[in-house]
Amino acid sequence: MNPEELKEKIKDVFVQYFELDREELKDEKQLFTDLGLDSLDIVDLIVGLQKEFKLDLRQYAGLREIRSFGDVCRVMEDLCRQNQR
Repeated sequence: MNPEELKEKIKDVFVQYFELDREELKDEKQLFTDLGLDSLDIVDLIVGLQKEFKLDLRQYAGLREIRSFGDVCRVMEDLCRQNQR
């Protein structure tokens, strides 16, 4: 899956779980301040991403560094790449 396809699938998760407008989902958008997510939403996001991509995200150390939509995309791209090995 190329990075653009991956980003579209991630957008699907955000739209499904948080009813956000796809157009709002830009790399620079901050999860908490711009998109209005809270800590419980982040748990839902992780669950949604795990279901969509069939990956276990709990052990990924970089999760604590996620602040923006672009961060989510970079982490998922990294995890998908690692999973293909």
